Amino acid sequence: MGGGGGGGRGVGDAAARSLLATVVAVGLGYGAYNSVYTVQGGHRAVVFNRVVGMKDHIYGEGLNFNIPWFERPVVYDIRTRPVNLQTLTGSKDLQMVTIAIRVLHKPDPSELVWIYRFLGLNYDERVLPSIMNECAKAVVARYNANELLTKRDRVSADIARELKQRAGKFHILLEDVAITHLSFSPEYARAVEAKQVAQQDAERAKYVVIGAQQEKKNIITKVKGEAQSAELIGQAVKKNPGFMKLRRIDAARDISGSGNKVYLNADSLLLNLLGDADEKFEKRVERGSRFWRPQSRTGAALCG
Repeated sequence: MGGGGGGGRGVGDAAARSLLATVVAVGLGYGAYNSVYTVQGGHRAVVFNRVVGMKDHIYGEGLNFNIPWFERPVVYDIRTRPVNLQTLTGSKDLQMVTIAIRVLHKPDPSELVWIYRFLGLNYDERVLPSIMNECAKAVVARYNANELLTKRDRVSADIARELKQRAGKFHILLEDVAITHLSFSPEYARAVEAKQVAQQDAERAKYVVIGAQQEKKNIITKVKGEAQSAELIGQAVKKNPGFMKLRRIDAARDISGSGNKVYLNADSLLLNLLGDADEKFEKRVERGSRFWRPQSRTGAALCG
């Protein structure tokens, strides 16, 4: 009976030792598995200790060690990431503007402990939308609607400066700020289009007026030239009655100088253009000679 009792205790001790060994093995395996962690490229880690809280040390890329259960690593992605925001705001002249902004950001690697303590892992979702919206509206309100188009680079620079200043307070680094979209209300777009059409019509009307003035000057010059020509011709006719005969001969020469041979009478050649005038002139000369001839005979008789 005593031997049987001793054998039972031996089996119990062996089972206890086996269980203890199993527990130790599991503990060692758990400790070995959770005592190391790997930080991937482009990442950094901070460690939370259950006793002292956040440790000030920031762990870099590669294999790192920690105390299982007592310490828990938190890994941050410090690579540049984009965030987009579209907002509706008003310009200086009270025009509604839709503006879209894209920001490339990343956390400050040296301030990851502060970021995790006050903002957490989703720091960008907590901070960037509000400050992007506020800075965009504040900058757009300084410019008129047309200045937002003509001075777009200055508007973008002002928004970037405001955002970097605000984000710096939360230890967020901004690498680039860009305006990706800028549009106005349909009413303003129609007003701008109507203004452009009106300006084009005004320019077209101005050129029409200039053309009409030039045409008026040409007509006046032409009329003056014709009047002067007529005056000179009249003076030439008064001084020399044969001038018209010379002009008739020149006109007949021009008509007959064409290549086609056509037999024309004197009327067609304008040779009798002033025929009636010449006949009247000749008759007047004959009457004058008749008047003077009898007078001369009477004078001779008296002298005889």
